[in-house]
This record gives sequence, C-alpha cells and structure tokens, in this order.
Amino acid sequence: MLDETSLTQLPPDLLRTFVAAADSGSFTRAAPLVHRTQSAVSMQMKRLETDLGRELFRREGRGVALTTEGDVLYRYARRLLDLHDEALVAIGTPRMHGVVRCGAPEDYATRYLPGALQRFAAAHPRVQVDVYCDDSSRLREMYRAGELDVVLTTEETAGAVDSRPLPLAWLVADRGAPVERRPLPLALYHQGCLYRRNGLAALERASIPYRVAYGSPSMTGVLAAIRAGLAVGPVSVGTVAEGCRLAVPGDGLPEIRPVAIQLRAGRNKRPAILEAFAGFMRQELLLVP
Repeated sequence: MLDETSLTQLPPDLLRTFVAAADSGSFTRAAPLVHRTQSAVSMQMKRLETDLGRELFRREGRGVALTTEGDVLYRYARRLLDLHDEALVAIGTPRMHGVVRCGAPEDYATRYLPGALQRFAAAHPRVQVDVYCDDSSRLREMYRAGELDVVLTTEETAGAVDSRPLPLAWLVADRGAPVERRPLPLALYHQGCLYRRNGLAALERASIPYRVAYGSPSMTGVLAAIRAGLAVGPVSVGTVAEGCRLAVPGDGLPEIRPVAIQLRAGRNKRPAILEAFAGFMRQELLLVP
C-alpha cells in the first residue's frame, strides 16, 4: 500500500503529461502536445512514478505502453482532468444558450468529441450542439461558407494556432494480419486523404509493393477490412478498434510521416458560445499548455 505521507496530491500538469504520453504511446510524441521537451516529459513521468511508488510505463519498441497500474491511473486521470476543467469553466463562464455547429472527420468525431461534448453539456446544458461528419476538404468549404462554426481538420503540418502534430501508424488485425503479403493489401480512405497519401509514400520509400484492396470514405469501411485480416491501413495513433492493434516494429511496416490536427473556431452573433466550445475542444486535443 502507498504510504499516506508520501503523496499529497496529483497535480493537473503531471496528469496532463501522463495522459498525453499514454495516448500517443511515446514521450517524444507527447512532448509537443503538452508544450514541453522530451526530457521534461521523461522527468515528469519519472517524478510521478516515484511519488506513486509504481511503474506506470513499460518500454515497447520505440515507444511506451501502460502497465496494469498505469492503466488504472489513466482512467482516474481522465476523470480528474475532466472535473478540473469543468470546474474552471463552470465558475468562470456565464450561463449561455444557443446553437454550435461542429464539423469533424469521422475518426476525430469518434475519438475527440465524446469527452468534449460531455463536459461542455455539463457546463452549458442549454446550448445545442449540431455535429456534422465529413472529410477535411469538405469541412473547410463549409467553414468558409459560414455553414459550420467549429471544425476539426487534418492538415499537412502543424504550425498554425490551435494545431498540433498527429502521429500516424499502421493498423492491423490482432490475428492474421497480412503484413508479410506482397503486394501488401491496403484498406484506405478516399482519394485526397492525407493518411492515405503519407501511408503510400512510406511504402514507396521502403520499396514495399502494395495494392489498394479496399477503399472507403468512412472509417467504418476501412476498419471492416482491417479487422477481417484482409488488409492493413494508416490511422492516427490512439485509434482504438476492437480486434485490431497498431503495428509494432516486428511487423516490418515503415514509419509514416505525421500530419497535423487543426481546430478552427469562427465567430457569429454569439462569440462567447463558440469560444467556450472551442475551449473544451482545446482541452480534449491537448492544445492548452
């Protein structure tokens, strides 16, 4: 058992770094997410493990994975950070009502929106949020046309305000993944998708022959082929799909160049609503230092 005198609190900054490292699977990839250097992330995680007296991460290839005790802390860390952020918003933001029109690609909607929507609804129960899913190019058009207020899009590189790198990896079936088959069968998003472009470029650099076996404009279609063990495909790191896993170095698949995730928040007659919603999205995306 923990000595009650050895730990008095779990600082939010340590928990944010811990969650970023767990989600990205790497201290290096977590560093820009929490606006710190890789060495600072490593030191923070070492401090957290020392304070708790528990090993939270284990080395896995070039990255890290949660231990059993780390997985337990992760679930509590997410809840603690959500409550922390809700409290700050609830105290500092007046009650509002209205509509926010939000757009996101399907995989972002599945991964990032549930937590943000839940916390936003708790803080602003009278605000209606309409969610629209489409590819990034279409979402940009709708945003520019004033049809959407807040959008998440995939971009080539980070650098703009409210953007950060988004690591990519190969998703394969838990069993029977065709990683050694040549040409390598692929399940890909539509033409123009940056995941698709960067994945193909990685295979070409590695001189791995491939064929596009399955194509779909939705994540559901791509995952169906991967889960069945019929193909592999590029996804964002952190993607969770039943029956699937992210490829490891032993699978022999090349590293994929990262893309960037971008948050855009427009302005309409109720800018306070949009800023409040965008604030929750920044927290969910770890864009808040």
